Amino acid sequence: MALLPILHYPDPRLRTVASEVGEITDEIKTLISDMFETMYDAKGIGLAATQVDRHVQVVTMDLAKEGEEPQPKVYINPKVTPLTDELVPYKEGCLSIPEVYDDVSRPARVQIDALDADGKPFSVEADGLLAVCIQHELDHLKGIVFVDYLSRLKQDRAREKVRKVVAKKG
Repeated sequence: MALLPILHYPDPRLRTVASEVGEITDEIKTLISDMFETMYDAKGIGLAATQVDRHVQVVTMDLAKEGEEPQPKVYINPKVTPLTDELVPYKEGCLSIPEVYDDVSRPARVQIDALDADGKPFSVEADGLLAVCIQHELDHLKGIVFVDYLSRLKQDRAREKVRKVVAKKG
């Protein structure tokens, strides 16, 4: 396993649309392992392959609270279907946009259809944090970041904040 560098906003590679995974190869399995290691090291709860400059439809996620057993989940070629017109705001953050948090409204309930790490299809209905997180990560696979939903002023502030945070980390 290896830590992968996380791309930071406004890196243009974050705008790359990810390709579907055709086959679960050893390379994809290594990517999944590396993504989990990277996500946990960065103290994140979700990571899309796009964020580590791999442009395939792979998402890793673990929504376990601190102190709980890890609950790693993999979503390959995820498709999300809203199950309601109700939108709920949720304060989102992102490993690619460190220290920036803002409200984004998304469908409250969704259906997720994806493949697991072994290539087996599964479907799950989700609300709450899982619904928000999968929609956020699916946006990454489409070349969208959560600040795209914000005003131009907030986008400019986010860009400046990320620049300062990244410069501080050296």
